[in-house]
Amino acid sequence: MQPSVRTRYAVAAGLATVLAASACSGAGGGGDDAKTITIATVANPQMQDIEQLSSVFEEETGIDVQFVILPENELRDKVTQDIATESGQYDIVTIGTYETPIWAENGWLAPLDEYASDPEYDVDDLLAPIREAVTYEDGLYAVPFYGESSFLMYRKDLFEAAGLTMPANPTWTEVAGLAAQLDDPENDVAGICLRGLAGWGENLAPLNTIIHTFGGRWYDEDWNAQLTSPETAAAVQFYVDLVRDYGEDGAANAGFSECLTATSQGNAAMWFDATVGASVLEDPESSDAAGLMGYAPAPVMETEHSGWLWAWNLALPETSQHKDAAWDFMSWATSKEYISLVGEELGWTRVPPGSRASTYEIPEYQEAAAAYAQPTLDQIANVNVTKPGLYEQNWAGVQYITIPEFQDLGTRVGQEISAAIAGNQTVEEALEKAQQYAEETAQTGGYQGG
Repeated sequence: MQPSVRTRYAVAAGLATVLAASACSGAGGGGDDAKTITIATVANPQMQDIEQLSSVFEEETGIDVQFVILPENELRDKVTQDIATESGQYDIVTIGTYETPIWAENGWLAPLDEYASDPEYDVDDLLAPIREAVTYEDGLYAVPFYGESSFLMYRKDLFEAAGLTMPANPTWTEVAGLAAQLDDPENDVAGICLRGLAGWGENLAPLNTIIHTFGGRWYDEDWNAQLTSPETAAAVQFYVDLVRDYGEDGAANAGFSECLTATSQGNAAMWFDATVGASVLEDPESSDAAGLMGYAPAPVMETEHSGWLWAWNLALPETSQHKDAAWDFMSWATSKEYISLVGEELGWTRVPPGSRASTYEIPEYQEAAAAYAQPTLDQIANVNVTKPGLYEQNWAGVQYITIPEFQDLGTRVGQEISAAIAGNQTVEEALEKAQQYAEETAQTGGYQGG
């Protein structure tokens, strides 16, 4: 088992010693009379919808909400710096299932059980796998704005035109064969879009699911690195070859947003990624692919299921001086009422998915999301976060390892994979470096023999 992270948190770039002396003055109490709160959040469509609709909350409460919206990698860096150094810039932070248990153990997040016990919030309505992912030692430390797994999205019209059929439970071998037949560079249509952009939350998210289903892993039960094992190497070689041969142009710089754009504009026949992407693809106001998409389970090889588990969540830093006002916004933005507001004001395909069971009982949502609602729930339910591949893990997580050092380790490994996709090195060279990084992490982090 891993040693306590409370005393070992590896803050990227050595930030803590620089700012800690002046930061503690930001810590404070509830602040019922707060007039302004600041939220740091990620620049994706669902989170941007909060900003658009926040005027409703502001009018109801008299509380002004200031948004700091950042790309995913930049958000992680800035929020980690702010939290770790107790700078107190943000009253609410948007974090993932990776950060939540680590930051809770560090004492960086305020517990939410007392707040969330309000019957009107109905915490029991939160989907069980997602709620468990934001719980630490039986305490709730974040509330999900939306939850997701991953599945294979594909253009039914392009399949029909090519005389192809998507298998009910595709394997990656079958997907590669389909991509080869659907790839059409002359008409600017890639056979498949896959993330190549470096980052533990970018290219490693889909790649790690493929590593698991191929029978590979990052570490064995004794924390010996396994990134050059035959199974892991085969999975990474497959991924790199697939995206280089039949993927999007500039794949090494393409992440979730770029693949979403390519698929919505008709420039990709398939896209393996987060289930939340479907809600944007099916929005006729922003997608040319609306009504043309099909959704298949995450492809497999050696496992029965594949796919990841993730949620973007709102959390309350202990350093916030306006905790009560911050919770007022957090509870509003993750409530049943907000979900209905999105549907009524922006369209039912824009509703944040994967957070509340009641969402899937709304007739308007059932109609608008008929193509992907049940596949999303099925994928979330089928994820095993402690054994996503063939082996039990020392941690809970699919597309990440729940240790503090993974932010740095995953970023470095992601950079090596991206360089292989760009053709700047071979997969073997990339994995030799990745193996060294993983070995150093296990040793310096004290995991081996711990």
